[in-house]
Amino acid sequence: MQSLKALVGLRSRNSCSFQRPRFLSHHYQRPFSAQPNYAPQNDDVEDQVLVQGRAKSRASILNRPSALNALTTSMVARLKRLYESWEENSNIGFVFMKGSGRAFCSGADVVTLYRLINDGNVEECKKFFETLYKFVYLQRTYLKPHVAILDGITMGGGAGISLPGMFRVVTEKTVFANPETQMGFHPDAGASYYLSRLPGYLGEYLALTGDKLNGVEMIACGLATHYSLNARLAWVEERVGKLITDEPSVIETALAQYGDLVYPDRGSVLHKIDTVDRCFCHDTVEEIIDALEKEAAESYDEWCKTALKKLREASPLSLKITLQSIREGRFQTLDQCLAREYRISLNGVSKRVSNDFCEGVRARLVDKDFAPKWDPPSLADVSKDMVDCCFSRLDEFEPELQLPTALREPHM
Repeated sequence: MQSLKALVGLRSRNSCSFQRPRFLSHHYQRPFSAQPNYAPQNDDVEDQVLVQGRAKSRASILNRPSALNALTTSMVARLKRLYESWEENSNIGFVFMKGSGRAFCSGADVVTLYRLINDGNVEECKKFFETLYKFVYLQRTYLKPHVAILDGITMGGGAGISLPGMFRVVTEKTVFANPETQMGFHPDAGASYYLSRLPGYLGEYLALTGDKLNGVEMIACGLATHYSLNARLAWVEERVGKLITDEPSVIETALAQYGDLVYPDRGSVLHKIDTVDRCFCHDTVEEIIDALEKEAAESYDEWCKTALKKLREASPLSLKITLQSIREGRFQTLDQCLAREYRISLNGVSKRVSNDFCEGVRARLVDKDFAPKWDPPSLADVSKDMVDCCFSRLDEFEPELQLPTALREPHM
């Protein structure tokens, strides 16, 4: 596996090429500590996704700040419609995305999904995942340069709708994570694609534990392309907004104008990449836990104990699903990853094998007792048949995720 040592050292805020890293490469030449408030809000989707028109660009602004800009079906559908129309408009050179408040996007509005499931409206949940994954694919194959400002919380589906884009700007306030296993779910919206392509076994570590990365760490491992202090974002947006161009190199130069040097701090997990690789390279979750326990006994490293604690708090079924999903994703294209994630998600919300998703949301975001009763309750109780069932179609009549690969990637 690729070593991360070369990435942990000095990285320049303005040294990043406009080309995406390998794992987000674009074939066109033109890549739960947070507790949102899910109280009823303004249902006008035009207010939840704002639009700003600029000289040669358009900006979409996620605008549910009290819910940390959590995504709903109507929000993602509006984003998809906007992006499709902007792609067709020859007067628009590039597209910009950001969030309101202290988050870019905390991911899916899982409390709404939880309530839909409890009300028996699973079809609406299926519609959400279909719409979200189609927008992620649109981002991946977008014909025009895309700039995402990931200032603040960027989790789950929030990463999914931004990381496939050409430019990802982070700040000292950026908090990136895929905390789905703590919710009885799995990292989705393309996570099995981009996490599996991180150096070494860092992706397995992040997916299974839900640990966070800051903006500097995202630069170091290639998830982000540019770093800017939060105080400078207004200048960055003003500079980029005035551009009359569709050339990535011109946008790159504008974004890099306010950059300087960044270093992962001494306590960063990136400095523990050898340990991460030793522990998370194994074929099963049980072996990973055994390796962490051995490492903890020999090194007395608190990091090992923290990782073990997070694994033991997560859904056992979700852990096994997630490890298999990441491992399969390493050898698949994004559209293949999204199709697999769609099957897993539909099985999760349909409670085909387990109620862990609803139980995880209940424990963390609804009742907030942080005491989920996972079913199955332990790794030993999770059979291979259970995991395999989660990767299969719900039934022979359930349609697969249909993505326009022939239209958008005709050379494949």
